[in-house]
Amino acid sequence: MNIHEILKTRFGHENFRGAQENIIKTVLSGVSSVVMMPTGQGKSLCFQLPSVVLPGLTLVVSPLIALMKDQVDQACRIGLKAAFINSSQNRDEKEKVLKRVASGQVTLLYVTPERFRKPEIWQVLETLKISLFVIDEAHCISEWGHDFRPDFTRLGDVRSRLGSPVTLAMTATATKEVQKDILKQLHLPPETLIVDEGVRRENLALKTIEVYGEDSKVRSVVGLHHLHPGAKIIYFSLVQSLESFSRALSRLNLSHFIYHGQLPDKLRKQQQEEFLKDPQGLMLATPAFGLGINKSDIRAVIHGEIPGSIEAYYQEAGRAGRDGLPAFGYLLYDEDDVSIQMDFLKWASPEPEFIFRVYRLLEKHVDQVKAGGLDYLRGQLHFYHSRDFRLETALNLLERFGFIEKTKDDNWVCIEEPQGELVDERIHALRLKAQQKKLLQMVQLTRSEDMSSTIERYFQDEDTLS
Repeated sequence: MNIHEILKTRFGHENFRGAQENIIKTVLSGVSSVVMMPTGQGKSLCFQLPSVVLPGLTLVVSPLIALMKDQVDQACRIGLKAAFINSSQNRDEKEKVLKRVASGQVTLLYVTPERFRKPEIWQVLETLKISLFVIDEAHCISEWGHDFRPDFTRLGDVRSRLGSPVTLAMTATATKEVQKDILKQLHLPPETLIVDEGVRRENLALKTIEVYGEDSKVRSVVGLHHLHPGAKIIYFSLVQSLESFSRALSRLNLSHFIYHGQLPDKLRKQQQEEFLKDPQGLMLATPAFGLGINKSDIRAVIHGEIPGSIEAYYQEAGRAGRDGLPAFGYLLYDEDDVSIQMDFLKWASPEPEFIFRVYRLLEKHVDQVKAGGLDYLRGQLHFYHSRDFRLETALNLLERFGFIEKTKDDNWVCIEEPQGELVDERIHALRLKAQQKKLLQMVQLTRSEDMSSTIERYFQDEDTLS
């Protein structure tokens, strides 16, 4: 069965879109590729279809834990032998998946990058043929990307240990600088195919609206909600801002949904499912919402606060109009929000010294931490700003790198003293400087008369970060 027959019988499509066919043929010929493809243009098909043809395992690395189950469920529904392994599963669930992988019952496996720290996965992978190694959200591998993840920096070594299989690195947003870094970090050969589908979406119109304070934002949203019938997403950087805005809309009896990480899992899932079914739904969300969400008829994406980079902005705005019909992206720009975003950048990248302090508290004050939890830790760290989430970030990083582990009763156990890139002062300083540069470029974008053309030039520029 050739790839066109598989496309029709397994995936239900008559024709490939854009560069899909070229990418798939390149992968099947044994040549690696780095692919930049706009949101909603069908990146997953580029590795899911080869997983049907190739004899061994297609291994997909993704940082998006919350979406893996949905992606695997969708893949299984069309007959793919798919599974995932991540921290949302207990030990028994992970072991069952690994047994299925070892016995050849799984040919498409999704994992998070930190999973390669675990010896049990290597005990299985090193007995198998890895036919295709896929890195989704590949911009995360670069210190110059808008969403740098230290876990991704090990993927070049992981690839080598796997025997340097054919590799497919995919992202919706990568500057020329980031593209070069992806090639370097993954140790990809000179013949690697670079596919850049561009970023311009002809059906997506972008506009900045200057506002002053929450009342001005609320009036703008109400007007836009009536101007553009259909589903809409309003993005906020901070949960506190989102909740305040939700209360304001409730006072106006404007029904809406909310989605952020502090909601209970059951309520968050319920809100997402109801929004997906509502053709006129209005969703207030933090940026994680929308990644991989199967709703193509979103008519507008509104940013209630300025994002931290052009990449982040365009990736989020690009969730509108995936059905190809006219769609809109509005940025509600309030100068005061820039200082909030500066704080956000600082809190999202805790200083190495702060991370060490958190680790020492967990190590030396076990009983007090058990009794007082986050409140005790905040008190010892002497900060009480309601929006300062450095503590939560530090704990997440320490856990992600395997320096601490969370117990069943939601306490923490120290495993190993923090070391490496997590507490490297040079890496921290470089990352913070790059993020601040990107925020400045985002502010400059708000003054552009043609945002789409400015964004296109940004991604084509060889010296974006110079």
